[in-house]
Amino acid sequence: MALLGAIACCLLLSWHCPAGLGFPGPAPAIGQFWHVTDLHLDPTYHLTDDHRKVCASSKGANASNPGPFGDILCDSPYQLILSAFDFIKNSGQKTSFMIWTGDSPPHVPVHELSTDTVINVIANMTNTVQSLFPNLQVFPALGNHDYWPQDQLPIATSKVYNAVANLWKPWLNEEAIGTLRKGGFYSQKVHPNMNLRIISLNTNLYYSPNNVTLNKTDPANQFEWLENTLNISQQNKEKVYIIAHVPVGYLPYANTITAMREYYNEKLINIFRKYSSVIAGQFYGHTHRDSIMVLSDIKGNPISSLFVAPAVTPVKSIKEKQTNNPGIRLFQYDPHDYKLLDMLQYYLNLTDANLKENATWKQEYNLTQAYGIEDLQPKSLYELAKQFASWDSKQFIKYYNYFFVSYDNSVICSGICKAFQICAIMNLDHTSYRDCLKQYYIK
Repeated sequence: MALLGAIACCLLLSWHCPAGLGFPGPAPAIGQFWHVTDLHLDPTYHLTDDHRKVCASSKGANASNPGPFGDILCDSPYQLILSAFDFIKNSGQKTSFMIWTGDSPPHVPVHELSTDTVINVIANMTNTVQSLFPNLQVFPALGNHDYWPQDQLPIATSKVYNAVANLWKPWLNEEAIGTLRKGGFYSQKVHPNMNLRIISLNTNLYYSPNNVTLNKTDPANQFEWLENTLNISQQNKEKVYIIAHVPVGYLPYANTITAMREYYNEKLINIFRKYSSVIAGQFYGHTHRDSIMVLSDIKGNPISSLFVAPAVTPVKSIKEKQTNNPGIRLFQYDPHDYKLLDMLQYYLNLTDANLKENATWKQEYNLTQAYGIEDLQPKSLYELAKQFASWDSKQFIKYYNYFFVSYDNSVICSGICKAFQICAIMNLDHTSYRDCLKQYYIK
């Protein structure tokens, strides 16, 4: 009876089948993959009576309420990161792969790190993932902190690019390792039998503080490589997931500021528009917040869905009022055409975890259920964003609470705050973004 029950479970929920049943049959009804980002390990984190010395990442400020799983003025203790991966490991979710969009080292002054320290931290995180998930395919992307000095990722081979190429060899093929060594980016099919390709971009080359790439039209020839790769995918009838650390588009909490240099943003937007029929989803980190974006074509039709995942680290600066609870997420896709169907966001209530000295990760929300939408396709997200824009939108109140991973649901975002959010969700290029601010919100 137990076996019959398990097989029935397989038929109903084929992506939850217990391992080892060996039940033959069609492809699962739903494919799944994890997205983790911005781990920001602080190896100095420890509990001490002197709260100024709990972690290097607080930069001498008093840690507010430190516990075994961290503090909001500190980057992640190893115990927090381990709790996130333990949750993934024991979740019972059957997944095809994991994407990991960068930033392993802590937020500390430049002189406190070195190239070797940064490599050691990335190696520590890589070894943790490889030891916990020996059979899981992982696709990493480099973050702006995955280099020393931070943000200055180069346009040619470097010690860091070589180190990560060696560390990530168990996950990547020869061609991917080759471009990773040269410029910190790569592409690879998820599985030989799947028509799905991951393109891992090094968008840190386009990040404003990167002085190495100032005035360069195509740093590391990544734009040319990206167009060629997408063109070949189009010819081979592949679908592509774009992963990267620094997202395209405008920061949802600032006026007219792109996450990367505006010139590079426009260039990427044009490429993504050109190949929107190939790109089935885009996934980023970097902001530490939970947000969505919808790319439209020049006529205003929604053509691409983008997701920025919140960080595992809960860190904030002393001046910031808000931060995020630690978060990780699970995406669900159609294994036949790789369309995104749903997303499950998980989080850790840090205050609660420290109080109970026990990390209980929970589902924060399921995207389609939370908002009453059909799927994660551009049209569905665009219609949702239009709902957000109405002046009394309860959907937007919910969205803004999730933006901070349920850190503080008393915070209200209206007026200009809401204008920045809505325009950033719906307008990724300069012209449409400025028009949005002018026309609807800011006179």
